[in-house]
Amino acid sequence: MEIEVKYSMHNKETAERVWEDKVLAKMEDADSREKLYMKSAYFDTDDYVLSRNDIAFRVRMENTRVVASLKWGGKSEGGLHTREEINVPMDDDACFLSPDPAVFKESEIGENILRLIDGRPLINLMEIGYLRSRFRIDTGKSLIEISIDEGELVTENGSEPISEIELELFSGDVDDLMQIGTSLCERYNLTEETRSKYARGLKLLNMGTK
Repeated sequence: MEIEVKYSMHNKETAERVWEDKVLAKMEDADSREKLYMKSAYFDTDDYVLSRNDIAFRVRMENTRVVASLKWGGKSEGGLHTREEINVPMDDDACFLSPDPAVFKESEIGENILRLIDGRPLINLMEIGYLRSRFRIDTGKSLIEISIDEGELVTENGSEPISEIELELFSGDVDDLMQIGTSLCERYNLTEETRSKYARGLKLLNMGTK
């Protein structure tokens, strides 16, 4: 289960200020701070069978590491996002051109998407490229990853800038996660982001806002 809160930033200076936030720095895990380039591609059939069943099939490169992911059963309440997720490491980046859904066949959701796809080819719905600046904090009750994402989402119907902060709960208490998020909102005038990057891409493709 993935549990996170998302907030939109209004300018680049906000990203720099959050990165240097002294309150967060006091709780920071040593040696957890890093910056990496993320490139994501989302795939579906030409009739959007996965999207219509609330399933996202993503391939993402994290610097040189490539991971295929399935996300499903997503819920959003304000800025709080929860969803089921599985990840499978991949050997190379060829899956950005021709991903094989059979990599998930050992799981129940993998069997489900293979039935839904039924051998049809997958198409690239959207690509997202962004710089992620991240570090972990330990509140004493919870372990939380702070990610600052800046980049662009691109579809055949247009593009949209990415400028957001994600707080993902690795372990601990959801209330603790929300308290950290609320504090950041108050300090930096952030806005709750109710949609995932994928949902924003679907909106550009006129596929709704789920």
